[in-house]
Amino acid sequence: MISRSEVLAVAERYVNGDRDQTHGAPAHTFGRIADLWSVYLGVTVTPADVCALMILFKTGRIMANKEHVDSWIDVAGYAACGAEVAGA
Repeated sequence: MISRSEVLAVAERYVNGDRDQTHGAPAHTFGRIADLWSVYLGVTVTPADVCALMILFKTGRIMANKEHVDSWIDVAGYAACGAEVAGA
């Protein structure tokens, strides 16, 4: 069993680790995804929307397997990135 502190600590390592070097800063990465999704869907999608939709994607996975901790960690990471790109 993993504690909530451990979930947040792992998510923090993920979002503040080398991902910026590998994928770019969250605002840039989620902005690029938002642009692609906007064209595909024919509606405006923001970087914060991308984070919220990824949380829903992970929620779908959690519904299939509530014990898979990686999905819970990813939700925490997307929430942190979403708050940042939304300017919260």
